[in-house]
Amino acid sequence: MMKKRILIGLSALVSLFFLWQFYVFFVTQKDSFQSIYLVPKDAIYILETQDPIGSWNEVSESDIWNHLQKNDYFNQLTTSLNKLDTIFKKNKSIINLTGKREVLISAHVYKPKKYSFLYVIDLEKIAKLNVLKNNIGRFFSDNYRISNRVYHTHKIVEVYDEKTKETLYISFLKNQMIVSYVHTLIEASIDQLEEPEIGRDLDYLEIQKNVSNSKLFKLYIQYKYINQYAKCFTDKSLDIIETIGDNLLFTGFDFKLDSKNTIIANGYTNVNETASAHMKALANNTSSKRSISKVLPAQTAVYTSLTFSDFTDFYQNFEAILKEDKTEYTKYLNGLEKVENYLKINVKQHFVSWIGNEIAFTHLNSPLNEIKNDFALVIKTNDIKKATTNLEFITNQIRKKTPVKFKSITYKEHTINYLAMKGFFNMFLGKLLNKIEKPYYTIIDDYVIFSNHPTTLKYIISSYIGENTLKNSKEFQDFNNYFDKKSSLFTYINTPLLYNSTMSVVNKKTQKEMQLNKDFIICFPQIGLQFNSDDTLLESKMVVKYVNPIIVKNNAFYSPNKKIIETTHSNTLPKIEDDKINVETIFNISEVYLSDLNARKYTSKHKNGTLKIEVFFKNGLKHGSYKEYYKNGELKISGKYRKGKQVGLWKAYDKKGKIITKKRM
Repeated sequence: MMKKRILIGLSALVSLFFLWQFYVFFVTQKDSFQSIYLVPKDAIYILETQDPIGSWNEVSESDIWNHLQKNDYFNQLTTSLNKLDTIFKKNKSIINLTGKREVLISAHVYKPKKYSFLYVIDLEKIAKLNVLKNNIGRFFSDNYRISNRVYHTHKIVEVYDEKTKETLYISFLKNQMIVSYVHTLIEASIDQLEEPEIGRDLDYLEIQKNVSNSKLFKLYIQYKYINQYAKCFTDKSLDIIETIGDNLLFTGFDFKLDSKNTIIANGYTNVNETASAHMKALANNTSSKRSISKVLPAQTAVYTSLTFSDFTDFYQNFEAILKEDKTEYTKYLNGLEKVENYLKINVKQHFVSWIGNEIAFTHLNSPLNEIKNDFALVIKTNDIKKATTNLEFITNQIRKKTPVKFKSITYKEHTINYLAMKGFFNMFLGKLLNKIEKPYYTIIDDYVIFSNHPTTLKYIISSYIGENTLKNSKEFQDFNNYFDKKSSLFTYINTPLLYNSTMSVVNKKTQKEMQLNKDFIICFPQIGLQFNSDDTLLESKMVVKYVNPIIVKNNAFYSPNKKIIETTHSNTLPKIEDDKINVETIFNISEVYLSDLNARKYTSKHKNGTLKIEVFFKNGLKHGSYKEYYKNGELKISGKYRKGKQVGLWKAYDKKGKIITKKRM
């Protein structure tokens, strides 16, 4: 009888225990805390998924992920997730009770030039069972040393990896588990419990509520700290990064992966109230169709397009917005007045009046130019005759005021002129055009093209004549079809072409990392961004195309094309070894491309440092003596030019200085 009572009592206690657990687990109100509330305020970007298992399965089965998993950077990003995956699998029966859950991964600069990640996992109902919290150490092998410490009454579990000498920090805050390899990020996250910042930021919330629910994942970018993040990779200050950081607040994207291994993201961006007048005017601007791809070389590295229904309206809107800041408006008027009084021109009449519906600034990694940062500004005109007349007037006015002797040259029936006036374009688009100083310009069809380097203009002219343009490129057109034909702002990037010039602006550590990880950079050969005005926000779209890096390297579209180099030289011959002479073609001299058409002399050297070519110039044309040398320093060819043409007696020598052939031109 006694045993029976004991059994009944125990059964009752067990029943009460399970009823209590049922009540706690299913009935009681959640003591929950949103994941975003635990992300420290200085997050550069936040990756969010509501279905980590489903998203992980979709991503991990893709060609993109299989390739990226070979990369150390992505291993760093996923190391913590892989360890957490092990924990979750060991508790699969419990986790299945909760279904999908939210996971956030945020990136933070935690010290100068150093960044790392914080992981926030919403455990939902699992948190009430305390299984993970109380037994976290059991889920790691003997290779890990587990310890605990307390920060502001919250326990932090420290998991030390004896092999890698790294420590993984884990803490449980209400229904959330936070994880990082940097203890200060864990502590900063704990501090957010009392006063969450990003999660209560009205600008962030504005973007969050407009971004669609993604089957894959969402990405939020905070621009306030983007310049700090960029300094992790470069020692130089980048104008484009500073401009973005000063003008934008947040962007939110939802991502999907299509059957062609292309990542497509749609979302929204908000503009800072203190943004420049240029950005505010652009955000309120009505867009138009893009067409400048018609004159850009197929091997363009970056093409950024701004379109307008009417540039005059845009410019008037820009001035109206600028008036709101009296200091900036006065500065603008003083600069405008200074230019107009000095040159005796009217900027609106002689320049603004002929600008059409698109302006683009581009970066060209020209195979002809030794200058890696090869920029150009392209303007679509509304009246090419009016543009030509007014530019000639401005050029003549500048020539009267400056000592520059250069007038113009003709290259393949296109005239190249010189607009020697520093800072002229800053009045229209600010920092974005700081790199266009005292430019040369030419006219192709209905477009005026400006660049600091005449070589760039020659390359554009040659590509246009040879019909090797973006518009004629199937690769570009196929990619461009992902975007609307109209856009306020559109940026296209050919990553492999941008790779080489990027090496010149990043620090040595990043250069080394880029060289080691080149295949993981160029495997995304095309990237595009598009922004359109949508009430108070900018409707945003990003597309990233994945291609196997082996295919990228073998595709001429993604690298400087040798055929283009040949078409841009007037008398280019197949390359001849230094010790071999073809007497029939020895005097067919390859064209020399000057970066400054006012230069009086051009020289180049062999790889061993000895002089290779010396030729004199006048007004951008070869004029005077021409000498070419062997690697051993002996004279190879001598002759003279007059106004770009070979004249007089030309001689060729062998390596010992003996004349082997002559020819009168």
